Order: sequence, then C-alpha cells, then structure tokens
Amino acid sequence: MKKFDKERVLLAVAGPVIALAVAFVLSAIVLVASGKNPVEPFALMFEQAGYADVQVLIINQASMYYVAALAVAIGFRMNLFNIGVDGQYQLGAMMAAIVGAHANLPAFLQVPLLLLTAVFTGAFWAGIAGFLKVTRGVSEVVATIMLNAIATSLIVYMWKPDVFGVKIGNNSTTGEMYESGWIPGIDLGAAGEIYGLVILAVLLGIGYWLTLNRTRFGFDLRASGASSSAAAASGVDPRRMVLTAMLLSGAIAGLAGLPILLGDSHTYNLNFPTGIGFLGIGIALLGRNSPVGIVFAALLWAWLDKASPELDFHGYDKEIAVIMQGLIVLSVVVSYEAVREWGLRRQQRRVGAELAAGHVLGANNTTKEVAGR
Repeated sequence: MKKFDKERVLLAVAGPVIALAVAFVLSAIVLVASGKNPVEPFALMFEQAGYADVQVLIINQASMYYVAALAVAIGFRMNLFNIGVDGQYQLGAMMAAIVGAHANLPAFLQVPLLLLTAVFTGAFWAGIAGFLKVTRGVSEVVATIMLNAIATSLIVYMWKPDVFGVKIGNNSTTGEMYESGWIPGIDLGAAGEIYGLVILAVLLGIGYWLTLNRTRFGFDLRASGASSSAAAASGVDPRRMVLTAMLLSGAIAGLAGLPILLGDSHTYNLNFPTGIGFLGIGIALLGRNSPVGIVFAALLWAWLDKASPELDFHGYDKEIAVIMQGLIVLSVVVSYEAVREWGLRRQQRRVGAELAAGHVLGANNTTKEVAGR
C-alpha cells in the first residue's frame, strides 16, 4: 500500500476512533460525578452483547438504523442536510400499512406493492423540500423540519376511525395487514427471529456503494456536492442533482420502517418506533457516509439501545446510553474537524517538502550543467 493510501485510511479511521474514545471517557466522567462506578455499566452492556437473543434484537434494530442512515448519507454526499428522514420514514411506513390492510394480492405482488408504496411516499415527501430549494431557494433544513411537523399531523389525522384508523383499546392503529404482505424472518429458535428485510438493508448498502463509485450519476452527485459551480462547468445541472438527491434520499428513507412493519408489527400504531430518522443523522456522521462505516455505527447504536435496559436491574440509569449517543455525535463533529485540520497540515508539509526537494534537485542539475561547460 502506498504511503498516500495509508494516510487516507488513517484519516478515515482516526475520526470515529477518537470520537468513540472521547464519548466513553466523558460518559465515565458523568458516572463518577453522579457517584457511580464508571466501568461497571459498560461491562454490563458488553456482557449483554454475548447473549443470542440480544444479538437478534441488535441486528433487527440496526437494519432500520442502517437504512435511515443511508438516506441521510445520500443527502450529505450532495451537501444537503435532509433532517426530514424521520417524517419520510413514518409516512412511508404508515402508507404501506394502510395499503397492506386494504389490498389483498398474492404475496409476489403484495410485497412489491408495499415496498413501492413506501418508496414513493418517502420520495414525494422529500421531493417537496427539493422542489422548494431549486425553485424558491428555500433551505432544505427549514423545509424538512416543517415537513416533519406536517407529517406528524397527517399521521394523527389518518389514525381517525372515519379515515383509515382502527381503534384497539386505547391504541390507534391502521388495522392488521393481510398475511400476503408479511415477510417471514430467519428463525433462530429461542434467540428469536431476524427480520426478513435485513437483506434489504444489505442490498441497499451494496447499491449505494455501486451507485456512488461506479456510475456517472454517482460521480455527478459527488461532484455537485463538492462544488456546484465546478459541476455546472462540466455540464452537470446542479438544480437537477439537488432534486434527484432529495428524491432518492426520501425514497430510501421511506423503507426504513418496513423491516419491523412487514416482519413483526404488521400494523402502524402508537407503539411504532419513532426518532429513527434523527438517529440516522448521527449514525451517518459516525460512519463517514461510507456503507461499511455505517454498518458498524448502526450496530453500535443498536447495541446501546438494546443492552442498556439491563442497567436498571443493577442500580444504573439506562439513560447513560442516551448520554453516550449524544456525546458520540458531539465528539464526531469535533474530532472530524480536528482530523481534517491535521490532514491539511500534513498535506501542506508534504507539498512543501516535495517543492523543496524539487528546488534542490533543480539547483544540483544547474550546477552540473555549469561544471560541464
């Protein structure tokens, strides 16, 4: 491996490692300040990761985190901040649940119908923000924040019994979906069942990498994100790329809730997980928008979620995991900036050394030419 490649790998790894180390240290300080053992909570959570049933829960949760983080990462690669992933995935899941409760097709038609429903719903909701940005210059941050609030209101409206809602006790639901839309999981016996749509997360990760690194569209996307003016000079329409990136980000976001919807709950109700879109932002940051890096970040987040309940049985607050997640995001921002500055300084020193070496070599050649005369 060339020296330059080694430096690139070092810079890519340094940020997440520093962020995690800082987050663990700061969490330990919080525990000490509250009069608790700073080591035992982490030991308990690491112990939980060794149990098969917890591993299944982690994988299932990570699959949803991974899809949401990919949706955020697409926006990041285009220099767009899609905060609306949460609203996009919730609307996508709800519309898929409504269609699944009212349409009863054969499984080979029903499942693609539900997937496409979630994809088009998420894309449409994100496309509103993209359209406003390219036509009116509205910040995607502001637009997606407001669209999240509107999505919440729409969900509450659609839960009304005279619209699409079905009341089961005190719980508002969309009614149970027909079994033709259920996706069987991987049965691991007493350990539980891994969602069948975990494979969807894997395929999306592969597609994300191939699209960005092996297609003209991926090159145009990265080029537009790096410099819209330079991309325009090379024939790329930045406005079209902004709208396309938002549509693609929303389409993937719409799929984030489907692993649990089609694999477990089979309805959209008050207990359906929320906040996954916001967690996807931190996971994408920690994974540096890389499909492999996001895998480890999603597993880490899911581990913190699923292993932390054990802390309640040992006199610790499980919220220490939430504190760690917040500290990780904060540490990621700081450490990545520090690593970037460090990389720039190293690059400047290397260029300076190469220029100095070239100057010395040129001077030596000149001296030899004069001596030869």
